[in-house]
Order: sequence, then structure tokens, then C-alpha cells
Amino acid sequence: MNKIEFAQIPELFEEVGKLFIEKKDELCAMDAKLGDGDLGLTMSKGYSALPDIMRAEADGAAGDIGKLLMKAGMKMSSLVPSTMGFLMSTGVMEGGKALKGVTAFGGAELAKYLVGFAAGVQKRGKCEVGQRTIYDAILPAANAAAAKAEADPEASLSDVIGAALEAAKAGVEATRDMVPVFGKAAVHAAQCVGVEDQGAVAGYYKILGLSNYINA
Repeated sequence: MNKIEFAQIPELFEEVGKLFIEKKDELCAMDAKLGDGDLGLTMSKGYSALPDIMRAEADGAAGDIGKLLMKAGMKMSSLVPSTMGFLMSTGVMEGGKALKGVTAFGGAELAKYLVGFAAGVQKRGKCEVGQRTIYDAILPAANAAAAKAEADPEASLSDVIGAALEAAKAGVEATRDMVPVFGKAAVHAAQCVGVEDQGAVAGYYKILGLSNYINA
């Protein structure tokens, strides 16, 4: 796959939604130990609804991928009114801002989306690297994607998402040694030692879902 066209954007996120449905119980089980137990529900509900939202907003976006993502992200936020839901929807919107005016994209534009997505999560969540959150997976992914695209302007979608996926996985592993500062996990910090952060795992699955579509 060399380019992702405007009409393919719902299909792209459909793969993300399918993966979160598949991983719903796993994420809920992880979250039940150190959080509210609803992470899998939030991610599967939000991302499985996103493709239909995009199809409904397609005419209004008039072929502009960035505009479509911004509109869809805004609608997504009302469906998953939770901390993680707001982080995800803000990420999608900020990723959309990075692609404003784009009608089809390759590796370089994918990197811009991932950087914008990570920036949106940080902006909304006020989180930093090392605090044991989803940001610890998606920021390394975004940075790796951007580095790949900068080093090779002709980098393919597969090349860029591959770099992002590898970095996201490493980011998840790194959370095993981090001390949480947010939510219930912070109260039970001792139980987090040696355990992957569930939010970071969800961030990895977001990247994996994109990869599944690109490399299908």
C-alpha cells in the first residue's frame, strides 16, 4: 500500500476498532487490577463507532482527511465520556489538524498524524514520559515514525508504521519499571512493579490496528 485515500480512512480505523473488540476482555482484566476496569469497553466502543462517524461526516469534510478526523474525533468524545475516551478523541482531532488539507497520504503524513495524536493526548492529559500512561507508548511511536520519515522522505506507510510499532512495544515494556502518578494505580503503586501499564498497552494496540490495515 503506497497511499491511503480519503475514502479509505473509515476502513483504516475499522481495523483499529476490530482489534479493540478482540482485546476488550484482556484490557478490562488488566484495568480491573489497577484502574476502573472499563478500559477495554472504552477503547472498543470508541474506535468501533469511529468508522461510521467518519462515513456520516464524509460529505461535510469534502475530501479533506484532516477535516474528517477533526470532525469525527469531536463526535467520538461524546460517545466515550471518560478520561481515556477524551484522550483518544483529542488525539484523533490533533492528528487531524496535522493533516488539514490532505486528500491522500503516505509515510510522511502518517508520521505527522502520529505526532499530532501524541500531542493531543499530552495536551489533554497533562502527562509526561515516565509517568506510566498511554503516553509512554504513543510518544516513542510518534518519535520513531517522525525519525523514519525524516531520514527517508520516501519511506513507505509500512516502513513508518513498522518503526512506530516497534517503539510502542518498547515503550510498553519500559512501563514495567515506572511508578504511576495518576488514578487508582498511584494508590496501589507497589502492585505495578514489573507489570505493563494497561494504558500503554492500549496505545500499542492503537498502533497495531493501523499496522494491520496498512500491511494487510
